[in-house]
Amino acid sequence: MNVKLKVLAGASAGFLLLAGLTANAVGIGKRPIAQTTPKGDRDLRAQAPINRIRIVFANRRDATDLQNKANQVAQILSKQIGMPVEAVIGDETAAVEALRADRADVAFVAGRAALKAEQLAKARMYLAEVRSDYSGGNTYDSVFVVRQDSPLRPKGSAKQTLEQLKGKKMAFTSRTSGSGFIFPVGELVGQGLVSGPDRLETFFGNVTYGDGYSSALQAVLKGQAEVATVSEYALLPPWITAAEGKQLRVLQKVSGVPAHGIVIDDSVPAPMREKLVNAFMKMNEPANNQLFRSLYNSQRLVKVDHTSHLATLRQALQRAKLEP
Repeated sequence: MNVKLKVLAGASAGFLLLAGLTANAVGIGKRPIAQTTPKGDRDLRAQAPINRIRIVFANRRDATDLQNKANQVAQILSKQIGMPVEAVIGDETAAVEALRADRADVAFVAGRAALKAEQLAKARMYLAEVRSDYSGGNTYDSVFVVRQDSPLRPKGSAKQTLEQLKGKKMAFTSRTSGSGFIFPVGELVGQGLVSGPDRLETFFGNVTYGDGYSSALQAVLKGQAEVATVSEYALLPPWITAAEGKQLRVLQKVSGVPAHGIVIDDSVPAPMREKLVNAFMKMNEPANNQLFRSLYNSQRLVKVDHTSHLATLRQALQRAKLEP
């Protein structure tokens, strides 16, 4: 990872790098971003001095003006570690591919992408975000949501509550969502109600998949589905209006969804990894915190152990018979 690159400056450079991080990108320079670096090359890169850090900030639907804010964060981090830091925006698949291809050193991604980065690039999560709309601080709930006037009601146990969903019309957030699919399916499998994601139709009367939290919740609001699964914070604006939120309620929750966080590639030498972690922790300080909050609505970062933080997600994936 010792390729010398200059820090991004100007919208044109940002556009070129964003294009390089898309799934169909030709590449940055003459080398495609998704090209796998041979293990020997990775070992040599790990031993060589690093003279710049590239960070991929994953897109989120509730994030605005992300490139500009990420550039400002990069400038602060650069001062802290004493070398250029480059901020790039891309989706989570591109972020993982960039880590694998030694085209990125750090990524701010969700838990599933972090597990994929561990699998493909031996990257690990060192920091996780804390948000005010996460009930667990650096974890949050996946929730089964129904209309206020639904006859479905919480019962004495999770299994008894979820048994009521047999034959009902179900709307999942998407097939890839952690809180909107993986955790609820993992719970259904864990409670013995379904045997896997390919058997959902034998339990529910109808199953649909949205393209995000809003579409899944709208299906319930419009009577197209009787229940939806989303993140707990999706019951608030901007996902739905406050008035719409009052028409919905949580039937059952599944706790422990790991928050998004900072993943660092294993070929970054340990001293530099420590510098990066400490630099990111500076974003918690009053002088920098407002900027950090504006990225993804995160309040602060906390240090986490990669294995323990992502253990619940790993279990949910195993239960649901899904890969990271």
